[in-house]
Amino acid sequence: EVLEAEEYFSEGQKGSSAMPHKRNPIVSENLCGLARLVRANSVAAMENVALWHERDISHSSVERVIMPDSTILVDYMLAKVTDLIEHLVVYPERMRRNLELTGGLVYSQRLLLALIEKGAQRKESYEAVQRNAMASWRGGGGLQELAEKDPFISQHLNGREIATCFNPQYYLRHLDQIYQRVFGRARSSSGGRKKGARS
Repeated sequence: EVLEAEEYFSEGQKGSSAMPHKRNPIVSENLCGLARLVRANSVAAMENVALWHERDISHSSVERVIMPDSTILVDYMLAKVTDLIEHLVVYPERMRRNLELTGGLVYSQRLLLALIEKGAQRKESYEAVQRNAMASWRGGGGLQELAEKDPFISQHLNGREIATCFNPQYYLRHLDQIYQRVFGRARSSSGGRKKGARS
């Protein structure tokens, strides 16, 4: 249940010094450590809220350190994470296989909500889905197949409606709008400048 995504690993790159088979995510590890420094600086910024004598300048010495350090560090981290994402190696088929290892259990909530939307009582719906989920855990088959055979579930949902609950595309239906909302806003705030362009 691994190898869904990994950092780019160049020819001749070393991972663990002790275990040659390891492909350590060195950029992610680096970013994880640096994020601790940024968060630590936020503590100092919060400490700066308390000022004496009708706003003294005790905060100034702190800001002279944490503000340049934090902004320079975050700029460096953004450059690193941008490069990381651009070269990220993704294995979508492995992701699908890992999802399928659960036998459809990851869709139990969708099945429960579909029953409730059809007017079934929540308590009975939960018990029906849980009963079949536990049977699936014990090796009794996939949750979708068990749901189709369950008298309570099939009383409220037909085969097509049950199958819809197990469609992973449901969770991706707003993906394009989300990306547009995020990156469209980013483009407009940067004045439409291309990557590497200078103002």
